[in-house]
Amino acid sequence: MKNILVGILSLAFIIAIISCAAEEDPQFRIRNERANKANVQIQTSGGNTININDVGAGQTTAYQTAAEGNVTATAVIQNESVSPTVTFFAAKDTRYTIVIQTGTTPSLRVDRE
Repeated sequence: MKNILVGILSLAFIIAIISCAAEEDPQFRIRNERANKANVQIQTSGGNTININDVGAGQTTAYQTAAEGNVTATAVIQNESVSPTVTFFAAKDTRYTIVIQTGTTPSLRVDRE
């Protein structure tokens, strides 16, 4: 009987620890595959805006944290007339890399990690 009680208490303790684990907000970084420097604006559905400026050619930035929800990323690329935009849903506990792609017309791709 004593072993059953210890087992039940151990199981309850493990379940309590697992349920207390906090979910982390989504994280974003920028990778610029174009030859020119870029500024990227990330707008969340909560109304917050993150600006990541001066992302050089071939550079990948550090991660930034934002709230979960719909996200719109817009890149303004030096010496380019087109400012590509991408919209996606950012979920908790997920990291995203927004890639400024090479090509005749600039475009954005979102890689989920």
